Amino acid sequence: MTGQLDQKAWTARPDDVPTITMLLTAVALFDPVAEWLVPDRQQRRTVLHRLIGVQVDHAVARGDVTILGHMTAIAVWHPYPHTTPWTTPHQHDLGPAAGRAAVRFQQLLQTVDSYRSAAAHDWLSWLWVRPTHRGRGLGRHLLDHRHHTVDQHTHPIDTVVTTTGARDALTACGYHPDTPLHLPGGPRLWPLRRNGRPPTAHHQSTTPAS
Repeated sequence: MTGQLDQKAWTARPDDVPTITMLLTAVALFDPVAEWLVPDRQQRRTVLHRLIGVQVDHAVARGDVTILGHMTAIAVWHPYPHTTPWTTPHQHDLGPAAGRAAVRFQQLLQTVDSYRSAAAHDWLSWLWVRPTHRGRGLGRHLLDHRHHTVDQHTHPIDTVVTTTGARDALTACGYHPDTPLHLPGGPRLWPLRRNGRPPTAHHQSTTPAS
């Protein structure tokens, strides 16, 4: 455990995009929001791989993807107002599921945007820990790495998660849950915020979150 926490976070490179996309797609495939977005599992895999690939590629190009070890944990960030967490999908991005998925994806964007602040903030898009390495504090380790940077500007961090497990893990890391959001005929979303803090008040903790 100690060796895992001693790992330094490093910035993902362009040649890491395929691996990161594959790992995030695999976990997103069974996400309740993804199942609502594209009910057919095979189409879902195609759609998610394309959309996540675009998102990761943009974030890696800006240096906003951090990794621990040999892809044992990954965090994807999007600073606002410079960028948005998602690129608006086009017909060719969504593939054969474009008809239904495009409509639902727009509903997802509108629901998330109803929570997003227009003020400067960081957006946490993904926090992934390899299943065999969970419970060792790697998720918190990556969060603290970004918190240290964000606190230099006292910017808050916003995110929206799709499961109560993710909500509770982030709550344990100092994020404050807000009123759940509801997708039309779909599952709930849980928005959370970590308020901006002066650098001198940066919270140091070793409580594992993932």
